Amino acid sequence: MHFDILNKDKGSAARAGKLTTDHGAIETPIFMPVGTAGTVKGVHQRELKQDVKAEIILGNTYHLFLRPGMDIIEGAGGLHKFMNWDRPILTDSGGYQVYSLSGSRKITEDGVKFQSHIDGSYHYFTPERAIDIQRSIGADIIMAFDECTPYPCDYAYAKNSMGMTHRWLKRCMDQMEKTSCSYGYNQALFPIVQGSTYKDLRQESAKVISSFNAVGNAIGGLSVGEPEEDLYEMTALVTEILPKEKPRYLMGVGTPWNLLECIALGVDMFDCVMPSRNARHGLLFTSNGTINIKNKKWSTDFSAIDEHSDCYVDLNYSKAYLRHLLKSGEFLGMQIATIHNLAFYLRLMKEARARIIDGSFTSWKNTMVKQMNKRL
Repeated sequence: MHFDILNKDKGSAARAGKLTTDHGAIETPIFMPVGTAGTVKGVHQRELKQDVKAEIILGNTYHLFLRPGMDIIEGAGGLHKFMNWDRPILTDSGGYQVYSLSGSRKITEDGVKFQSHIDGSYHYFTPERAIDIQRSIGADIIMAFDECTPYPCDYAYAKNSMGMTHRWLKRCMDQMEKTSCSYGYNQALFPIVQGSTYKDLRQESAKVISSFNAVGNAIGGLSVGEPEEDLYEMTALVTEILPKEKPRYLMGVGTPWNLLECIALGVDMFDCVMPSRNARHGLLFTSNGTINIKNKKWSTDFSAIDEHSDCYVDLNYSKAYLRHLLKSGEFLGMQIATIHNLAFYLRLMKEARARIIDGSFTSWKNTMVKQMNKRL
């Protein structure tokens, strides 16, 4: 796998690149729809390609390990074949799920014991086990096992957790050296920067992560409740240190305006459940702001969901019709809303890339952030 930077923005740290994997190339900046359990909820793989225009999607180690389990995924020939997806896949190591299971897990230096949210059974993840499972899943990009600290988090805990994440990374890298992909193609391991919202810890972690000379690097532990200004400040600190020639992945972020601001800080890759989860509840992102389509004022609005919708997805449905479907509990409503939001995110990334290339990114970004960060 390799990464080429094709253009840089003169007014910011934004860049347009190309990340090449054995399952195809990814044009950056890119947003990656979240397919936690081997599916982006409510969206066919065909629609992900044709309507959303996704170039890479996510799977989750924790969820796939519990269900359907490694025997089934291995029997299918890996996650790509199991879900009939021939483009790149990234898997989260399960570290974030460990964070979210605070009431039913125990963390030690060796690893994490946790209780399944499905049947209450107990399981144990070590850094080595997380790598082995991701080898079996077969994603193109796999993540190091880490601890995602909560927000707020006291300094001592954040520092100790960061140190353990670095030690776990060494074990992940060693396990990568000892093993190979089960399906005959290359996999790349991305380390994860931690350190909560403490400047010195973030800087230290970024330096340690950089020293491992991985193919790409991730920034974790943000978008967990901290103010937006902290998200931007920590991201800026880290991107100043991480190698410029390698892709940077900001995990779990965020709103459309978060993405644009962080692209300006030098981030290349993003994922978040927000566009799909919000869609299922009737919250839609558009070029002019956010819409709660369930509000009564849209019941007689026969205009398109987004005035630019015909530019990025063939869903020429009216606001009134989509509201009717969602209020009626029709699954089609959730499907249309999800495709709309995901397609909006991918179109936003495509336009950001074009603006970086033609030199108009900064002025366009400033205008779009103001427009999108409104409730309609």
